[in-house]
Amino acid sequence: MGTKRSTEPSPKGPLAHIKVVDLTHARAGPTCVRVLADHGAQVTQVTRVDLGSFDSIFLGSDQQNLHRNKRSIAINLRSEAGCDVLYRLVRIADVIVENFRADVKHRLKVDYETLRGLNSRIVYGSISGFGQDGPYAKRAGVDQIAQGVGGLMTITGPPGGGPWRVGIPVADLCAGLYLAHGIMAALIERERSGEGQWVQTSLLEAMIAMLDFQATRWLIDREVPPQAGNDHPTAFPMGVFSTKDGMINIAASSNRMFKDFLKIIGAEEIAQDRRFTTPKSRAQHRSELRARVEDRTQQFTAGALIEALNAVGVPSGPILSIDQVFSDPQGTSPWRRLSRAHSLAS
Repeated sequence: MGTKRSTEPSPKGPLAHIKVVDLTHARAGPTCVRVLADHGAQVTQVTRVDLGSFDSIFLGSDQQNLHRNKRSIAINLRSEAGCDVLYRLVRIADVIVENFRADVKHRLKVDYETLRGLNSRIVYGSISGFGQDGPYAKRAGVDQIAQGVGGLMTITGPPGGGPWRVGIPVADLCAGLYLAHGIMAALIERERSGEGQWVQTSLLEAMIAMLDFQATRWLIDREVPPQAGNDHPTAFPMGVFSTKDGMINIAASSNRMFKDFLKIIGAEEIAQDRRFTTPKSRAQHRSELRARVEDRTQQFTAGALIEALNAVGVPSGPILSIDQVFSDPQGTSPWRRLSRAHSLAS
């Protein structure tokens, strides 16, 4: 008889054997380390004796959010005694994560070359605003600056609305997630080579990577993507539509889903209009199509239309406020699983 492997997560997490020294501040770096901590890594957060201006802007609840599952120690890295304490931690660590500017980490003597001299197995993770070299390398970088330099603000918001910031710190979060991914890959590689390495990303690199097909539209098709508001950039009808009692999301871009969508709203004759026979032509004539279908969607309540569309395989859903997300029966399910995994890891 074979043994059946348990599907339950380990009480300590898959990274329980990994020691991490966290030198990060603000959001991108702590996001990376939070991923490692949530997987059970033994994290020691090094805080500054003089709390920096970045950290002072965050609410207390957000500090708990960013630094959960960590232990902390306050060290003055500008002093010789403080450096000695840090170096003792480095000698027994597996991972160091930092998001200092290049000149700062060299001045504090916490750069990769210095710390690798103490521990050749160290995986050293760095997040910067714009990269470790290049013309912007010495600039400080924060999320909204990266959203602007990375092009995201020109494809967000309503057409002609001017630059719009995304509602979450997407550059920070994605840079942190990319770095956590790279660190875990480097730990796996270290099992073969026995050597650590320097893993790097930046807010700008993460932002450009997240452009995905918008970047492809320029690099291959030489098309500068415009703002599309709540509509999908290239497919329609896929976006926000009005009902009797509010706005909902509908995604009926394929030919099959489009026909089923029209059948549900009682507008099957629209499919015969030559302007709306293909996905491309529907996108080209989206304003005319929107006017015709919204005349029908407004005859339904939001709940009734969402149910009817999902019953025939046309994706649709409500647009919830944050408090509604955490009271929604489906939205609370992954949150409960995530909370349970965090409690097991800790």
